[in-house]
Amino acid sequence: MKISAGQADGIVSAPPAQLRALLIYGPDSGLVRERAEAVTKAVAGNLSDPFLVAEFTPAALKDNPSRIADEAAALALGGGRRVVRLREATDSVAKPVEDALLLDFDAMIVVEAGELATRSKLRVLFEGRDDTAAVACYLDEGRTLDELIQQTLEAAGLRATREVVNWIAANLGADRQVSRMELEKLVLYAAGKTKVALEDAQAIIGDSSAVALDDVIFAAMGGQLTSLTVALARARFEGIAAISILRAAARHLTRIEEAVTAMSAGASADQAMKGLRPPIFFKEQDRFRSQIQRWRPQTLMRARDELIRAELDCKSTGLPDDAVCERAMMRLAVMAGARVPR
Repeated sequence: MKISAGQADGIVSAPPAQLRALLIYGPDSGLVRERAEAVTKAVAGNLSDPFLVAEFTPAALKDNPSRIADEAAALALGGGRRVVRLREATDSVAKPVEDALLLDFDAMIVVEAGELATRSKLRVLFEGRDDTAAVACYLDEGRTLDELIQQTLEAAGLRATREVVNWIAANLGADRQVSRMELEKLVLYAAGKTKVALEDAQAIIGDSSAVALDDVIFAAMGGQLTSLTVALARARFEGIAAISILRAAARHLTRIEEAVTAMSAGASADQAMKGLRPPIFFKEQDRFRSQIQRWRPQTLMRARDELIRAELDCKSTGLPDDAVCERAMMRLAVMAGARVPR
């Protein structure tokens, strides 16, 4: 069976009685692990009982390819339903899993894998049977990430404004496990409060290197040479790689391009900004509005070429990456209207 995103959490928290094996896969390794642990708890009761949970990787199958079948057929001392967890799986384990499913056993086989193609042997196997299922775990973004934030805060008796939630979402990673860890730190920091303020979120989740990176990008795209010089120095102090700056600038440029395109079609600056996802953080809206009003499509194309050329130079010319990056950022600032001192 192929499980939809909306059914995934229900399946792992209360797996159907006829389900004998579950494939949990995708680029979000944190969510893969979280869901594997959820189904293990639902079936076996806990994660650490060695009589109920057998956990291993494909390396254990090289000399003993029947281990999955052996573990699935084993009886639990003291009773209960066993879980056989196969971590870091690839298509190489599809045949041993298929062989195990020929047997009659009471255990649940849980296979954890990374990103798999549509025609992956594992996906074909698990999606094609009525007694198995495949659950995809994609990186948190947009509404999914907002829901995770809201649910975590509400469970701790905390509230946050939409602006604060947007800021948290913009500064969390896409990996579910990392996001949960950051949110748990925030909940502990806000203990005793009923509302999470922006300052609370910035104190825990805010990354000084991320702030320095934003300062570089906004200064360059805003045509502020003096601020750009200071921001670049801070970025170097924070250890931010030149390639990271160039790629962040490219992402920011894409958002400006989207807004400028919307304005060219008749939208106002505010309407164009509201159409962006994720939304512009409220404290950055004035700066972003100023930028989309100063950039034009042709200039944006030149800026894109500049960033591509700079990244290629970093990878191929042997020139110092920081110097290449600084030159590119300065050129963007000039394109944005900065006056070069004479």
